Amino acid sequence: MNTKEPLNLMPGRTTISRPADATSEGSASWRTDVAMLAIGTFAVGTDAFVIAGVLPSVASTLHVSIAGAGQMVTVFSLAYALSAPVVGALCAGWPRRTSLSVGILVLVLGNILTALAPGFGLVLASRVVAAVGAGLYTATASATAAALAGPEKRGQAIAIVILGMTSSLVLGAPLGTAISTFSNWRITLYAVAALGLVAGVAVFLRIPPLRDHAAAGLAVRLSPLRDRQILRILLRALLVFTGIFIPYTYISAIYAPLTQPHPQLLSVLVLLFGAAGTAGNLLAGHLADRLGPPRVLVAGSLGLALIFVLIPWTRETVALALPCTFAAGLFTFSQTTPQQHLILSHAPPGTQSFVTGLYQAMLYLGVSLAGAFGALFLQHAGAHYLSLLAAIFVLAALLPRMSVKQ
Repeated sequence: MNTKEPLNLMPGRTTISRPADATSEGSASWRTDVAMLAIGTFAVGTDAFVIAGVLPSVASTLHVSIAGAGQMVTVFSLAYALSAPVVGALCAGWPRRTSLSVGILVLVLGNILTALAPGFGLVLASRVVAAVGAGLYTATASATAAALAGPEKRGQAIAIVILGMTSSLVLGAPLGTAISTFSNWRITLYAVAALGLVAGVAVFLRIPPLRDHAAAGLAVRLSPLRDRQILRILLRALLVFTGIFIPYTYISAIYAPLTQPHPQLLSVLVLLFGAAGTAGNLLAGHLADRLGPPRVLVAGSLGLALIFVLIPWTRETVALALPCTFAAGLFTFSQTTPQQHLILSHAPPGTQSFVTGLYQAMLYLGVSLAGAFGALFLQHAGAHYLSLLAAIFVLAALLPRMSVKQ
């Protein structure tokens, strides 16, 4: 019979119990557990990013326009943003392994339904199902990684989880797009579902049954919504991600002078952005543990704003566009891990999954707002100075004051 030993998520704040033979806080084996969580975020990221690559195939099969098919991305983002904090609050009393397993299974179900859907209406409905599962999994994965690693390694643990997402941008989405090219988009969705099943099995077999000692009531779970510091962090996340995703969403328009005569260059730019993002994410996690999240966030935001200001003068020269895209990817992913590190440091006991769900909601709401603001700017001002709009949002994100509770 297993005895219980406590795992302190944050000194003096939250205690989580697990079997004594499970991973010990700060031990080397936490990295293996967190790597299993990254398999799941790789599946979630592939599901989110691959849709853009299969839109022409979806449009042709279901007899809708490319713009209409693009609503798959919008619906997924909005459903994710709206559902992540709600589902996180409702499932906060569950063992983390249960939440992770249910989340990934709902994601798998959503992708199977998308692949089977005979009409576009059912495709959109199934993307809502997938988004709910993705939100539950990703929010729980970040909170679980932080608990497994302990406060001193929290940034590195979250960075490993986010590594699954950045890797999906570099590897998963291109592979899924290639599958749809040689077969069809439905096979791509089945492949994503299969990847999710693999992740679900890995998580269920490896992750210990972490659980809060006391099951917090709904009022306690929602208490972060009354915390001004948490609300400031969420506002900052919304502003910075709106800025980040304006140039990423419209990268083909921004670099049209280069990519129109050389279409293959767009793939190179996206790949370079993802590769730089992977490096930036790992570096940011390490620096957040050493220097504290606020310093990393401020430095990353200033670097990102500078790159966005320079883009209009680099968009017509390959020798300038490539290093500029690499730097943009590096600084973009300097934001994700430190922000989750910061918001978890302020989370009241029993609310870790809820606050990471709120954070994920801000990220995907930022994606939606970026698409809307970017479209308006393109319509009235064109693509040349679009990145300057992004720089304004990123600099505005520096206004909410940040601090870390000791």
